Amino acid sequence: MNLRFYVVLFSCLFLGVGARCQKVAVKSNLLYDATATINLGIEFCLAPKWTFDVSGNYNGWTFSGDRKWKHCLVQPEARYWFCDRFSGHFLGGHLLGGKYNVGKLKNNISFLGSDFSHLKDRRYQGWFLGIGAAYGYSWILSRHWNFEAEIGFGYVYTRYDVYPCASCGTRMAKDRTHHYVGPTKAALNFVYLF
Repeated sequence: MNLRFYVVLFSCLFLGVGARCQKVAVKSNLLYDATATINLGIEFCLAPKWTFDVSGNYNGWTFSGDRKWKHCLVQPEARYWFCDRFSGHFLGGHLLGGKYNVGKLKNNISFLGSDFSHLKDRRYQGWFLGIGAAYGYSWILSRHWNFEAEIGFGYVYTRYDVYPCASCGTRMAKDRTHHYVGPTKAALNFVYLF
């Protein structure tokens, strides 16, 4: 099965549920767009102040210089809106999970106990699961368009293998684990409502 099948299935399942609620939002995260990551989010109402949002992201490219930022991510989130759904302040609780294959990314980032500088000379391939809480705000631009900003914080567990370079197939370490606590969501979404 391929990605196209899952996008069509995902759209059919959630668009049908949203139609009963009379309100659905489809969105794209500009931050993911900036990293050449294909992404799509859909949100539908559950109650007057509750919505359910789910986003999917995919980056399968190898960039120049054999740099890899390959990953796929699914992130469902329940949201509580302080005023009306799809406008103003909201709080969210989300889960996240996916796979990655990352390497040859030059940086000196060390953040909250995670040292990302190793990405410049090693490749990491594995999977992750996590949970988090978020705060966001949605601005109404017109009848059908909103702009939304959101930041989330939480916990992620990952299990991975380590390779000595971005294109090497010889494994240095197998089934390592890491516990991450920090930002789990950052979004600047253009939202279309119908």
